[in-house]
Amino acid sequence: MGNRLKNRVALITGSGRGIGRAVALAMAKEGAKVATNDCDPGFAEAVVKEIAGIGGVAISFLGDVSKFKVANELVQTTVDNFGTLDILVNNAGVSRDNPIWDMTEEDWDYVTAVHLKGSFNCIRHACGIMREQRWGRIINTTSPARLGLVWNSSYSTAKAGIVGLSKGVALDLSSYGITCNAYAPVAATRMTLSETHKARLAREYDSGAITKESYERKMNPPPPEAIPPLLVYLCTDEAADINGQVFGVRGQEIHVYQEQTKNSIVKNEGFWTVDELVELVPKALFSGRES
Repeated sequence: MGNRLKNRVALITGSGRGIGRAVALAMAKEGAKVATNDCDPGFAEAVVKEIAGIGGVAISFLGDVSKFKVANELVQTTVDNFGTLDILVNNAGVSRDNPIWDMTEEDWDYVTAVHLKGSFNCIRHACGIMREQRWGRIINTTSPARLGLVWNSSYSTAKAGIVGLSKGVALDLSSYGITCNAYAPVAATRMTLSETHKARLAREYDSGAITKESYERKMNPPPPEAIPPLLVYLCTDEAADINGQVFGVRGQEIHVYQEQTKNSIVKNEGFWTVDELVELVPKALFSGRES
């Protein structure tokens, strides 16, 4: 057992399985008291028992964080049991695969509600406690899919929104000693190992959207246990000046992403005409792009 998070209280949503479970165990091993959350009581309780088995302290909370009231109850239950809340990891997520022409309103609403609204809900109820104590760590889960995912635009939308949410929250709370960062994990989970996900990758490969090397890499993701060290680090005092960042984590690889302009065209006098853009855009803005 370590002590990097000694006396800290951590709440991890969607922590009954996969990455969430790995994060909960890792934080408990570093001394944090942990509140686990899942929609399935069996999985949440199992993680509590695992944490107790390594000498840690944990509670479980059954509930859907996409519901504003439920998220409030989750935060309040954590505080009632442990006295405060220092760390929030928004990890809960779902997926409903469908091309945009077959996607139902219900599926769109559910996916975006769990990922994006669920993250907001928990932050909204947790940040008051963190502001009062002038210390807090919020970590939101985005995805490489924020740049687009075949047959899953709802998931892509939610994960892209989480980046904007994280950066906005980081600005709102920075003066209170609270940081908010996001991370995009790649790991072997129920989602990445599902037959649906494998079928999607096969479609991408068959259509030429990804290379054979990329296909094989995506079909063999690293284990969830590779993810937590970065999150534990971001929750320490040593990471107090890291705020509003987006990380990528895949096995032994850790990246930090930065939005930047790729190519530009500038006209010194007057505004662009359509004829000029027809001529210049392919050559200047997309030069070197494969046809």
